[in-house]
Amino acid sequence: MDLRKLKKLIDLVQESGIGEIEITEGEEKVRISRQGTAAPMMMAAPSVQHVAYAPMPGGAMPEGAAATPPAAPAEPKGHNLKSPMVGTFYRAPSPGAPSFVEVGQSVSKGQTLCIIEAMKLLNEIESDVAGTVKAILVENGQPVEYGQPLFLIE
Repeated sequence: MDLRKLKKLIDLVQESGIGEIEITEGEEKVRISRQGTAAPMMMAAPSVQHVAYAPMPGGAMPEGAAATPPAAPAEPKGHNLKSPMVGTFYRAPSPGAPSFVEVGQSVSKGQTLCIIEAMKLLNEIESDVAGTVKAILVENGQPVEYGQPLFLIE
């Protein structure tokens, strides 16, 4: 069963609300089970203390007091290539082989960027845009979720 059929089945399960579907095609068998919607895990943000400084005589600020707060880091711009399935992310075709792509490398549309292993099947994930790889957002061998950003391509 090819990747497009699996993606359509996953989308069908998500959209329809059915709990589980099992499809047998020849000797291939696919079972997609939908887990109950779990509440998103919330993490406590570190507390920040704001300290007010009174101007010193002569209008000088105390040492270490910033005149303006630092600017927030800019969001990275580009196209996020997202995982089409749940599985394990691999950057190379085999453990000793070089990675498919590296940060800074130019890629073309349709070029293989990684492999996601799902249900003992190795699925090649191809770039859907041409550009330069700005970031690889997942570590080799790490589990990935459906829709999780994998690469930033600009």
